[in-house]
Amino acid sequence: MSQPRSILSSSIESDTQRVTISDVALKAGVSKATVSRFLNRREELLTPEIAVRVERAIASLGYTPSPMAQALKRGRSRLIGLVVADVTNPFSVAVLRGAERACQDAGYLLMLFNLGNESGREREAIQALSSYQVEGLILNTLGRDEGAVAQAMRHGKPVVLVDRRHAGMQADFVSIDNAGAVQLAASHLLDAGYREQLFISEPISGVSSRMERETAFRAFVGEHAGVLAGRTFESTAEDVQGLEDALRSLMRRAGGRRPAVLCSNAVISLRVAAAAARLGWRFGADLGLVGFDETEWAPLIGPGLSTIAQPTDDLGRLAASCLMERLSGLVLPPRQILLPGRLIERGSSRLYEEVDD
Repeated sequence: MSQPRSILSSSIESDTQRVTISDVALKAGVSKATVSRFLNRREELLTPEIAVRVERAIASLGYTPSPMAQALKRGRSRLIGLVVADVTNPFSVAVLRGAERACQDAGYLLMLFNLGNESGREREAIQALSSYQVEGLILNTLGRDEGAVAQAMRHGKPVVLVDRRHAGMQADFVSIDNAGAVQLAASHLLDAGYREQLFISEPISGVSSRMERETAFRAFVGEHAGVLAGRTFESTAEDVQGLEDALRSLMRRAGGRRPAVLCSNAVISLRVAAAAARLGWRFGADLGLVGFDETEWAPLIGPGLSTIAQPTDDLGRLAASCLMERLSGLVLPPRQILLPGRLIERGSSRLYEEVDD
């Protein structure tokens, strides 16, 4: 089954089927203005007979006023738009939950647009959400569509970026401290005796978070030259053989050294776990692993996958809070908020002597 590209599509479809104020007016034999007066509790402008006719028409047709339309009449939609690159990514889902709770607490509703990793659709997403009169935007996108910056600025709505920067967009930015998190993971592997490491990421170019993590990994390897050897491999979902070949090459280079992989996100961790299973390798015994993103399934794979847990709930809440502050009139230069990651150690990053004990 194909992944729906946007939650907006179902909303648009349902809107076309709902009973309208015109239907009520026709059923009651009155004008739309008369129905509007009734809905806005202005019955004093109507005769009792007409008020009863409108009330009965509403009940008969099952009409409910659009909350959006009602809000727009008051000058506020109370809607926040959230654009995510890939809603199947556990990180995006976790951030969404945090942002949604913060928006609800502040009396806002969140509208989601999923890009399905199609970076060229960022402008389309912003345009679609703006057509629903969202008051602000939270963007967790690839950041590759330069036109998206102009589109967001054209609508004049406050924007908060999560995890990934947009070149040229002056906006509040909320993210994990990527450099610190990579250093934490690579240091843990090195201290555990893994002296041949491979950083595996989805395609890096143009995606700020992936670039920052890969740069931090290369810097760490450079700082420990002579003790640690490390390389980078970019993995795609289609190139299953390429990933297996990269892991075999890692094992050959390691020789008598301990080999380990550092996975840039949960999607990559799953790919590496599947590849290791096909190769018949055991984590902690044949191959070490630390992955970004703590998930429900991380403890269940092999001896348990060690992870860098991102403060996803806090990231979502902070992004929403920053946006609420902007909506309330706060005027400050763009802010950058970086939160630390947390290492959760399990069997995949322990040496096999420890795992066997």
